[in-house]
Amino acid sequence: MSAILPSSTINQPMPHAECNSPIGIFDSGIGGLSIALEIAKYLPNERILYYADTANVPYGARDDQNIRELTAHAIEWLYRQGCKAAVVACNTASAFSLDYLREYYGEHFPIIGLVPALKPAVLQTQSKVVAVLATPATFRGKLIKDVMQNFAEPIGVNVLSVTSLDLVPFVEAGQQNSEACSH
Repeated sequence: MSAILPSSTINQPMPHAECNSPIGIFDSGIGGLSIALEIAKYLPNERILYYADTANVPYGARDDQNIRELTAHAIEWLYRQGCKAAVVACNTASAFSLDYLREYYGEHFPIIGLVPALKPAVLQTQSKVVAVLATPATFRGKLIKDVMQNFAEPIGVNVLSVTSLDLVPFVEAGQQNSEACSH
């Protein structure tokens, strides 16, 4: 993989990060606000800085390298703002970028990512079949494949991959529960 971020920031302490520095949250759009609300609920004394890359949303139809570059740019921005940690609240961005970003920033800047709620579904299914609705890019990424291989396969759970490029636009428009989304 070609260098995505400048080598000048590798393993350097975070700029201006202190105990009261914000937690940075990144998503390709506004869908990650649900993650921000949960963090605020469980950590009410923390400050949150949210970065929504609405200029480039959705990421699901983009190529792998472009997803990595856009994600790296967003996380670097949060880092430069002095955030003490970053949450990648985008499944697609997490699928392609977590390993690289964690290696790049090292222990100085924790990077937390997400993957569709596959682990709890696998552990709770009685039918041994779980369906995951995500963008095509999320299923191309390493993260969900690792979860499927390490959690679902060992206990014989079949994971059905259901993809849709329309998923993110519905969420961004606040229509994830609309009748149009259910068709």
